[in-house]
Order: sequence, then C-alpha cells, then structure tokens
Amino acid sequence: MMKKIAACFLMLLAVATLAYAAGIDALIKFDKTEHAFGNIKQGKPVTVSFTFSNPGKAPLIIEDATAECGCTKPEYPQQPIMPGKKAAIKVTYDAKEPGSFTKKITIKLVNQAEAKVLTIKGVVVK
Repeated sequence: MMKKIAACFLMLLAVATLAYAAGIDALIKFDKTEHAFGNIKQGKPVTVSFTFSNPGKAPLIIEDATAECGCTKPEYPQQPIMPGKKAAIKVTYDAKEPGSFTKKITIKLVNQAEAKVLTIKGVVVK
C-alpha cells in the first residue's frame, strides 16, 4: 500500500515539475460555478457536483479545495486531469441549521496564483 502511495506521489510530483518547467499554466473551465438548492429539509444533507474540464495543454492538478465552514465538505480528484479531460468536484452541505445559507468553496490549483471560487446557496426549512 505504501509503495502505491509513494508511486502516486512521485507521479504527481513529476507531472507538476514538467508543467512548471514548461511554463504552461493548466487551465480549468467549470460548466457552472454556482448552484442554488432552493428549499431543503433540515437534517437532510444535499450534494452537487461541479463538472469541469481541462482545456489547457498541461495536466491540471488541484492542490486543495476548502469550504468556509465545517458544514460544507468538498471532495476533489486527487489525480491529475489530463488535457481535454473532464472531472468533478462534489460539494455536500449538511443542512443542520435552519435558514438561508450561501457558502463559498475555494479551489487552489498547482502553479496558479489565482484561486477559483464555487458557491452553493439555499434555504434550510424545518
């Protein structure tokens, strides 16, 4: 198991190094960057997938995806997204507290200074 993890890490490092050395920024293009859930029942978590593609010429590597609070959980691909390929970031909101919500998820890419922001919103009803 450790050998597989080490091999994956080395592959990611090699891809990142090649992309950086070539001076080519990976590109990311989301189908949408905002999702409105509308009314959702309290205590019933909801999930949305934000589909994206890599229209660039270098592999796309997501360094991190963070939500502004613990009520929102993003899940992102750990492997590089090759040029021309698609993938998705899955975002789950726990819906524990009643009322309106707007939450931002920040996506950080390897070798890109500017982060991308996804937004979810809705109203949790009792």
